[in-house]
Amino acid sequence: MTIEAAPRRKMNFAAWWDKVGILAVLVLLVVIMALIAPNFMSMNNLMNIARSISINAIIAAGMTFVIITAGIDLSVGSIVAVSGVTAVLACISGAPAIIGIIAGILAGAVAGWVNGALSAYLALAPFIVTLGMMTFLRGLGYTLTGGQPIVDNKLAFRDLGNGYMAGIPVPVIVMIIVYIICWFILERTKYGRHVYAVGGNPEAARLAGINVKRVLTSVYVIAGALSGLAGVIFAARVVSAQPTAGTGYELDAIAAVVLGGTSLAGGKGKIIGTLIGAIILGVLSTGMILMNVQFFTQLLIKGVVIILAVAIDSLKQKSTKAGK
Repeated sequence: MTIEAAPRRKMNFAAWWDKVGILAVLVLLVVIMALIAPNFMSMNNLMNIARSISINAIIAAGMTFVIITAGIDLSVGSIVAVSGVTAVLACISGAPAIIGIIAGILAGAVAGWVNGALSAYLALAPFIVTLGMMTFLRGLGYTLTGGQPIVDNKLAFRDLGNGYMAGIPVPVIVMIIVYIICWFILERTKYGRHVYAVGGNPEAARLAGINVKRVLTSVYVIAGALSGLAGVIFAARVVSAQPTAGTGYELDAIAAVVLGGTSLAGGKGKIIGTLIGAIILGVLSTGMILMNVQFFTQLLIKGVVIILAVAIDSLKQKSTKAGK
């Protein structure tokens, strides 16, 4: 009697990337930067990296919810600008710091609600809706500020962007709290399961009793609110309302989400992967600055990273289909 050996299970590219690929890229990038970028591993620089990634990471956390539902939000960069402007103007008018912060976050949430409502209830393409909102909000930011930055060196909530707690930058602490909450929502709540279900198959989710339109609207509200929080932190860092704030941030956020393993096709993704993706982009940017890489060259490299992120997502989808 012969015993046949059990067939080996092949790990396809999608499974490999989700398990070790993204971490391997981060470790390799850190090693390379430690070798070639001056003072990269110094404590001050590591703190600067952590602070610098916090804003993009917070935006990317909200973007993760949207992309899991197979959507996209191109307006998050403009929301950063309008939310920061709203918070600063509120404080200049005499409102306490907490009111200014809440006003900025609410401004982002309202913009997100408009994006979600138009996409879900009027069945408009999210790409077009958020592209239009991106342009509208950028114009609104310029209108509210008269086209010029509004500086307030005594800004009531400036510590939100420049302060420290136990030696850790406050923006980093806020980022960690955001990711803990988002992880809990996506992984441990009924709502999180609904988000994945809607992204995987909206029709099946509807037949299962899920209010698909409400879920779709809500993820844009979350993305808008977190972008609003990022905008308030940005305004606190530069102690001013900047109508140009957040330009191009939507691309960095999308790149972080896709690098982190969330599929553009929807239904798959992990919030921790998004954080790792944001760290990769932060390490890359900081390393290039330390090496005095010219700004336009940095843009070229970032463009390549975004294309690679989309290519990896495409390879993952093909690998998943091949493995079925």
